[in-house]
Amino acid sequence: MAKNNQFDSAALNTLTPDTKIVGDIESIGDIRFDGTLEGNLVSKGKVVLGGNAKVKGRIECKVADISGLIEGTVVATELVSLQKSAKVYGEIHMSKLSVEPGAIFTGSCKMSSDSKTPVTDKNTNAK
Repeated sequence: MAKNNQFDSAALNTLTPDTKIVGDIESIGDIRFDGTLEGNLVSKGKVVLGGNAKVKGRIECKVADISGLIEGTVVATELVSLQKSAKVYGEIHMSKLSVEPGAIFTGSCKMSSDSKTPVTDKNTNAK
């Protein structure tokens, strides 16, 4: 019987707190990141940044759930959720924004009502 080599887009990629990446990450599926990233993270799904996560760069995704530190730009076609431990220094572009009390956000925010194309400037990259 032949194997089906198609990628399961529902798969979850997980990178642990002891992971450090210098470079870019691209994923078709959802990703949970708890490590350190100096670069860009692009996902067609949901990005979860755990409380230990530190990102210096750009994040592009459908939904972003942030508990860690970001220095750069977050672009989400749907929702960005800043949990109480989140610290974001830079820009956020999204259709919907949720901020828990205690979260820190210093920068600019651009909201678009069109969930497929958030307001963004591709040249913006705080790396």
